[in-house]
Amino acid sequence: MKALLALLAAIAVAQPAAAADKKYVFALVPKNTNNPFFDQARDGCKKAEKELNGAIECLYVGPGEHGGGEEQVQVVNDLIARHVDGIAVSPSNAPAMGRTLAEANKAGIPVLTWDSDLLDRDKKERVAYVGTHNYEIGVNLAKLAMAIKPKGGTICIQSGGAAAANHNERMQGIRDTLSGKPSKQSPGERLSGQNGWKEVDGCPLYTNDDFPVAVQQMEDILGKYPQLDAFVPTGGFPQFLPQAYRKVAEKVKTRIDDGSLALVVADTLPVQIDLLKAGLSRGQVGQRPFEMGYKTMYFLKDIKDGKGKPADPTYTGLDVCTPQNVATCVGGG
Repeated sequence: MKALLALLAAIAVAQPAAAADKKYVFALVPKNTNNPFFDQARDGCKKAEKELNGAIECLYVGPGEHGGGEEQVQVVNDLIARHVDGIAVSPSNAPAMGRTLAEANKAGIPVLTWDSDLLDRDKKERVAYVGTHNYEIGVNLAKLAMAIKPKGGTICIQSGGAAAANHNERMQGIRDTLSGKPSKQSPGERLSGQNGWKEVDGCPLYTNDDFPVAVQQMEDILGKYPQLDAFVPTGGFPQFLPQAYRKVAEKVKTRIDDGSLALVVADTLPVQIDLLKAGLSRGQVGQRPFEMGYKTMYFLKDIKDGKGKPADPTYTGLDVCTPQNVATCVGGG
């Protein structure tokens, strides 16, 4: 009888704990935390946390600055050691992150990639990719440039890190579309006259997400090639320092206005839409980072709750903003 009473008491004590939903800790890891693009992903993550009302914690953690991906790898290693319940990461260095996420897999921690993915050989280390179809960003940037310069011309592409899979895919989209010929792999074949397009010496430029460097690169290349036909950043790097960008772009505003310079830039954050409205670019191709941060939290919870996995890939859409639709074009979120 005493044993039965003890068992009933134990069940009574255990029931509230079993009934209460576990609070999962899900980490959202950007390439760096000093980037307004990633701020929007953070805000989406925090919105999901609020909506789920205590069921999850959105742990937003990443390198403070730009870099080659080493610090981000260490951040993820620390999260694995802590054994968080799930990780959503935008890899700065795809090969290095692939090796790191193999350890997360061994630890039974579900992983999603967002914004940027792993190399094909490493995609088994994550459940799914959630974000932009990066090749299509490049395609749409190229289409904007071609509309302005239908006969082609000289071009400089500005990218992020040389090992960043998302920017390499965007560069491939640009090169393939301008050349009219698909390439076998990213970052595509360098333009050397195909379809009238040629990349100038010294390009592509790699910013490593360093915004002052991006602005300086833009100023230097436009100074070196005063008749450059197209300048196309695969991310908003120089525009994320809007005042510095303005000083450089205003020097070539006449060329932007008359179409002799096709200045088209990736991303459509509010500050970038303001620059488009001011005539300091001729087009912006934007992503939806807020949605990336938001969806990854719900997807990780579904995985942990045994409700299934998201589609791989899960694309969050694009927005193409031009002077013609800038008044109504969606910006950033």
